Amino acid sequence: MDLVMPQSSRPSTYKMPYLLRQPRIATWTWTVTRLSFAIALMLCSSVCVAQSYPTKPVRVIVPFAPGGGGDITARLVSAKLAERLKQQFVVDNRGGAGGLVGVELAVKAAPDGYTILIASSSFSATSATHKPVFDPVNNIAPIGEIGIAPFVLSVHPSVPVKNTQELIALAKTRPETMIYAIPGIGSITHLASELMLYTAGVRMTGIPYKGTEPAMIDVISGQCQLILGSLPPLAPHFSTGKLRPLAATSAKRWYSVPQLPTLGETLPGYAVENWWGMMAPKGTPQSIVDRLNTALNQVLQDGEMKASMSKEGVVPSGGTEAQFGTRTREEYAKWLKVVARTNIRPQSE
Repeated sequence: MDLVMPQSSRPSTYKMPYLLRQPRIATWTWTVTRLSFAIALMLCSSVCVAQSYPTKPVRVIVPFAPGGGGDITARLVSAKLAERLKQQFVVDNRGGAGGLVGVELAVKAAPDGYTILIASSSFSATSATHKPVFDPVNNIAPIGEIGIAPFVLSVHPSVPVKNTQELIALAKTRPETMIYAIPGIGSITHLASELMLYTAGVRMTGIPYKGTEPAMIDVISGQCQLILGSLPPLAPHFSTGKLRPLAATSAKRWYSVPQLPTLGETLPGYAVENWWGMMAPKGTPQSIVDRLNTALNQVLQDGEMKASMSKEGVVPSGGTEAQFGTRTREEYAKWLKVVARTNIRPQSE
């Protein structure tokens, strides 16, 4: 007699839990597969964007007038980037408001890598004095530093001093009667001059100009007694005796004027460098920022590029985007303190 087991007691029923779990495993595996595929697709997309960039001309906003040291440096870099990345890098000069006109234009541009900014140390200085509509720390993405150069403290040959110590001693005997030229209220050279006077504990009267060129002309003519200005436009007048250089603002003695002391040798801790760097609108894809940083560092190692920058008194620097970002943040904080101490206000106020 065959025994018939009840339907509910058949051995096959014991396999049901295992069978029921199979679809769940399959669903979980499919979910993980889809997620992995999506991540891989995003990574591939980012890499592909970086590898193909740029596919059209790149606009390079230069926030200074054509012909100056900053403009020349920007054009040299743009030409070399065009050669390396096989695409046009078109310089667009947008001067005004100490460089803020061009910077604000760059900040508002689409963050797609096709608008970049080549700024100078005035970026941090004018941001501290002019209260721009953008956040100079969080509304701009650093790409990399291009190069650095010093400012030089120079006097008219009629001023009876041969060095910084003698200038400070003379200024203390003539409070506020000595006149220095300011190449723009709130400019980097203005703030650097005020920091020098504050550190030295002396007072002078500043006369504002619309740039280094007119300021320098009045110092050469004797209308003003001294100027702290960019090295390239001042240097030709040292050999002719129209200007007497006293000190460089760099942390170390500069290669092209090694006989010239630094201001820090007289005023310990004082150091101001004129720098140029590349930036992009906040939100520019990191892959594009990395590609531009890599290309920039390669360009700065080019022998022809080094020679051209050296003629302008600029030393190529390069480095990471993080290093450049740290410089701009620290200098902005530094100049905010100088503005607060000296109560500097832009000319529009």
